[in-house]
Amino acid sequence: MKKNLLSLVVIFSIITGGKAVAQTSATATANATAGVVTPITLTKTVDLNFGILVPSGTPGTLTLTPMGIRTHAGGVSVLSATGMVTPALFAVSGESGYAFGITLPGTDVILTNGGGQTMHVSDFVSFPSVATGGTLVGGVHTLTVGGMLHVDANQAAGIYTSQTPFSVTVNYN
Repeated sequence: MKKNLLSLVVIFSIITGGKAVAQTSATATANATAGVVTPITLTKTVDLNFGILVPSGTPGTLTLTPMGIRTHAGGVSVLSATGMVTPALFAVSGESGYAFGITLPGTDVILTNGGGQTMHVSDFVSFPSVATGGTLVGGVHTLTVGGMLHVDANQAAGIYTSQTPFSVTVNYN
């Protein structure tokens, strides 16, 4: 009797154990999700304009901040009649509440008066700054850009304009 009982236990173990070993796969399901935000855009609304200046026999610089404040050094003077003085003004648009980074020109921009004389702009700065970037409130933000104009000694008179526009880039952080 013990032998028959032992045989039944062994047979039962083999049958139920075989089913547990026979499970070699399992299946589950998952959903896929993607979030899409409004593309970020940058539109120039006003060009960078250093206004009217007077050179001398000494080279100098004229700096225009992103807030529109001019300072001069060296042999450059400014007149009380400044002309149109504006930092470059850009409109940033995109997804509200998202932060963005700013990239300014890394090389000088050359201005020419059409007669072969040149000046160059360097040290571009922005508000908000490159270091902090900005945040789109209501999906918009204003970005202003200034820089430093380098004026040669006895710079020739004329209207100097960049032949190639400079690039400013914004991107979502």
